[in-house]
Amino acid sequence: MRLTVMIAIAGLSACAAFPTIDGTLDATAKVADYPTLLPLEPLLAAATASAAQISPASEAVFSSKIAALRAKAARLRGPVIDAQTRSRMQRGVAVSAAIR
Repeated sequence: MRLTVMIAIAGLSACAAFPTIDGTLDATAKVADYPTLLPLEPLLAAATASAAQISPASEAVFSSKIAALRAKAARLRGPVIDAQTRSRMQRGVAVSAAIR
């Protein structure tokens, strides 16, 4: 069943009309030069020399955020349906004889 559905979706997506990208570019973009590539070494040196290094203060901030995310994940692992609703669902729905 799943295979049939996947084949149908793949077949239908093959019939999709793709937008024309050439019409979205203006004349200046079509004749523009390629961007200049920069050497990697100066970029790495600038990143290493910047003050954006991990400090004890930023580590404390990250640790508190990690703890908050782990606590949220632990709360999300709990049951989605509370016990009272679950027992009501397990009892089922009484269907009248007129509907059957």
